[in-house]
Amino acid sequence: MAKITYKHPNGTETIVDVAAPNTVMRGAKINNIDGIEAQCGGSAQCGTCHVYVDEANTLPLPEVHESEDEVLYGTACPRRDNSRLSCQLPVSEEIDGLVVHLPEAQS
Repeated sequence: MAKITYKHPNGTETIVDVAAPNTVMRGAKINNIDGIEAQCGGSAQCGTCHVYVDEANTLPLPEVHESEDEVLYGTACPRRDNSRLSCQLPVSEEIDGLVVHLPEAQS
């Protein structure tokens, strides 16, 4: 279980407990968090689960895979150095406290 904070563009934040082996994207969908569309269901193909990992993050996250890297160039909001597809961020106790910022749009 990990506490994940989803920060919305308007400044509000939603903090939820997400159980492993879900992903940060699935945690948003399970908890009805607006701002994550996830049109492809988590297969790293559509880019509609794009998030910005908080710049102060020191938690261990997996490296960006080649397919994720390619999809991030086609997201609705600009790609940044801290851009990730939330479907590619597996939940574990190691990422307890992760903060992700939701972009203005996903599609």
